[in-house]
Amino acid sequence: MSSSFQRVAISLSPKYKHNGSKSYVYAMAKYGFNTTKPGPYYRTSVFAAQGKFGPGIGGRMHRRQALRKRALESATPTTSDTPTDATATDGEVPAEDIQNDSLYLCEVGIGSPAQNLYLDFDTGSSDLWVWSTELPANVLSQANTANQQVPFDPTKSSTYEAVSGSTWKISYGDSSTASGDVGTDVLDLGGLKVETQAIELAKTLSAQFVQGNGSGLLGLAFGTINTVTPTPVKTPVENLIAQKDISQQVFTAYLGSWRDADDSDKGKSFYTFGYIDQDTMKAAGATEPNYADVDSSQGFWQIPSTSATINGTTITRSNNTSIMDTGTTLCLVDDTLVDAVYKAIPGAKYDSSNQGYIYPSSTSVDDLPQITLAIGDQQVAFQKEDLGFADAGNGMIYGSIQSRGDMDMDIYGDAVLKAIYAIFDMNNGSPRFGWVQRKEGSQNISAPPS
Repeated sequence: MSSSFQRVAISLSPKYKHNGSKSYVYAMAKYGFNTTKPGPYYRTSVFAAQGKFGPGIGGRMHRRQALRKRALESATPTTSDTPTDATATDGEVPAEDIQNDSLYLCEVGIGSPAQNLYLDFDTGSSDLWVWSTELPANVLSQANTANQQVPFDPTKSSTYEAVSGSTWKISYGDSSTASGDVGTDVLDLGGLKVETQAIELAKTLSAQFVQGNGSGLLGLAFGTINTVTPTPVKTPVENLIAQKDISQQVFTAYLGSWRDADDSDKGKSFYTFGYIDQDTMKAAGATEPNYADVDSSQGFWQIPSTSATINGTTITRSNNTSIMDTGTTLCLVDDTLVDAVYKAIPGAKYDSSNQGYIYPSSTSVDDLPQITLAIGDQQVAFQKEDLGFADAGNGMIYGSIQSRGDMDMDIYGDAVLKAIYAIFDMNNGSPRFGWVQRKEGSQNISAPPS
């Protein structure tokens, strides 16, 4: 490890509470998919006015997709675009129903002198946006330092420069938005400084973001999906490669768990930038990573995953792909595979009120299936201890493997990434995803603390 590089420590968000349906609905909003199974949340087309001077002012009506909620007792389960018997109880999803799915937060420095902010490092997006002092007073008054919501003040940084005419906006399918203007400043990643990094300052935040946790988000996907207009900006990794003489064009993620407190690494988590941590490789018993080619055409770390196994039985998944996403907690796969997973667990069932599969909390580790998922040409073993995601009530646990709905690709979130040391390699413009299987320590399969 270069002496100038440090691990960027990852901490568990102090506000985060494991809630299966909320994390699932967050993924629906982020990726815009509709469910294929019954439950209170669904996507549908709605009409909205789009005016010349903003929404609803002097313009035409247009259709858009929106995430909505219905009371289970008021609607017969359906997978169609609009419930056939929707009632007046249907409506926009309340902000409290969707939690910011930031289980992990990293402390970074921005500005001169550095202001410490706590960001969600997200390989499923490409914006670096932060709470800022440009937000309205009523929003700033809700910032809670206990939840690590720290606004950045550009007036207190001698190296901050505004970028005239540039704006940004993130919109999700649940109508949550964040938007603002853009400047450049110094970004400090564990002692590795990135000069003139574009920082997107929030001037507006919808309630979903205000009720979230952390100071913002640092996107680690590819710059093609950055939302800054009129010209997208370089991501921190792209700037790091362009500005620094780093030995390797990589960043890595090692995600621990509250369950790992008794393991040799004590569950500590970190990112590295510019190098692969050899101590971690050695602890995994590996000398070289496994690699899979990445298709970055859609802006994601998208890899082939064309098979899986359950208790040794292979399930072929021709032409299947998956996104490696540190910003999503669950593992989302096609219905055939998710059904097979829970058929292998005694007492497991689909629960429409939770909009997901659940299984008895009394299930012993021996009764949980051995699951592997292909990453390229190799299989990664899903850690049994991570199959239980959240308490679902009534002696049941919400599983971390759930349906991807009508999407044509999987999402391998933290539930998968915790089983490996993940290596995101830019590889001189031919990106690849590297990984080594972590050694599984003592297992605790109970649901995480609420």
